[in-house]
Amino acid sequence: MGNRAVNKYLDDIRRTLLAWYRIGREPVFHACYAMRLGLPVKLLIQGCRTRYHFDNRLLPESGGNLIMTSEERKEARFQRRKAKCEAKRKRVLEEHGDYYKVISRNALSKSAIEAAKGVSYKASVKRYMLRRLTNVAATNKKLTYCEDIHKGFICFGLNERGKHRDIMSVHFSERVPQKSLNHNALVPVLTRSLIHDNGASQKGKGTSFAMKRLVTHLRRHYRHHGTEGYVLLFDFKNYFGNIDHDIAKQIIRRAFDDDKIVWLANRFIDSYYEHYLKMAIKKGENPDTVEHKGLGLGSEDNQTIAVSYPNKLDHYIKEVLQIHEYARYMDDGYLIHESKEYLEYCLQEIRRICAELKIELNEKKTRIVKLSHGFTFLKTQIYLTDTGKILRKPCRKAVVRQRRKLVRQYRKFLAGELSFEDIRCSYASWRGCMEKKQARRTIHSMNRLFDRLFIENWQREEVPLYG
Repeated sequence: MGNRAVNKYLDDIRRTLLAWYRIGREPVFHACYAMRLGLPVKLLIQGCRTRYHFDNRLLPESGGNLIMTSEERKEARFQRRKAKCEAKRKRVLEEHGDYYKVISRNALSKSAIEAAKGVSYKASVKRYMLRRLTNVAATNKKLTYCEDIHKGFICFGLNERGKHRDIMSVHFSERVPQKSLNHNALVPVLTRSLIHDNGASQKGKGTSFAMKRLVTHLRRHYRHHGTEGYVLLFDFKNYFGNIDHDIAKQIIRRAFDDDKIVWLANRFIDSYYEHYLKMAIKKGENPDTVEHKGLGLGSEDNQTIAVSYPNKLDHYIKEVLQIHEYARYMDDGYLIHESKEYLEYCLQEIRRICAELKIELNEKKTRIVKLSHGFTFLKTQIYLTDTGKILRKPCRKAVVRQRRKLVRQYRKFLAGELSFEDIRCSYASWRGCMEKKQARRTIHSMNRLFDRLFIENWQREEVPLYG
């Protein structure tokens, strides 16, 4: 047997020993030298700690084969990873999967303080916080005996960028246990399995994180393929309104072992079906036509469920389709690849997974675009130049909307409905977002409009800026 065959044989033995004992270089080094010198390896093997039991037929002295096959090594690695993940899951559930920790008075009291931030001026919040300990004790008693705490919804509409959105807000007494459930159970358990490029409604992430990941993906693609390539943009149609209740409950059921946590989360989900049913009866519609789907905007636990709902799709794209330049921000996502035909195949697979999840794609916003032509993601226009520079410019509609907003704010300022300080803070916030993009001319033009409306008119007409 030649030197090449001997080296290959010793390399296979080295891999086998690493897979068996996972001790490091030194024991494998001595084992290989023992075999080179013709010394018995059995003595060395008996002195090593092993995870698994091996019989004598695997030893050279018994005439067996010491070398593990590739399939055996893969299976051993899979079993180790599986055991490690299961142990980690048990540790997480021991800390965050206890129902009585979620509904404890300390957890509810902290959640009440957090939920009151930013809305403490409301009368309902003031009444609750005035008797916070009493209200928390009453909620704790009801949830201990698994009693219903739902009081209905406060429904109103908002017009956001010309689109009407129906908001279903819960009472503050119900928002407190929702926040406790979300903070102490849903977030630490459900977000464990999310991909890194899922950037919505998570601490330390957001639109800035999503844009940074997009820039990273474009730079990685440019290093390998230049500007040759395509991006598949997709968007879910009426995302919150199409979330299926049964699938959402299955996700929660698989994540938690505590039946009472599952009951509490399912109770919050079922409250939306009950509301839709009452509205259908009130309108004289057939109650049988009401489907078990749809989560309302305005609840923190719904955001967490919505973020993790298409997690199956995220892992399928990353691991099966092998699209590493992929990210999703709630209902918006993109895939970057050098082949347009492969992206068309990916789109077919995305449609199939979405059909299993019972969510629909918005066909008007789902398309494949050439990278050199530029595309829009999260209201930002993205351009990849021939030199590899990535330009991020604001969407034209957003700029026009801000100009009209300043004019409306000026009219309200003259009518005494808004103070100059509130308008200045609002404009400073918008300008801070624009400074992260290549929008120097846009900022300069908007500054001139702001000065003309508020500073020059104030100097000319002597309208007091600060009351």
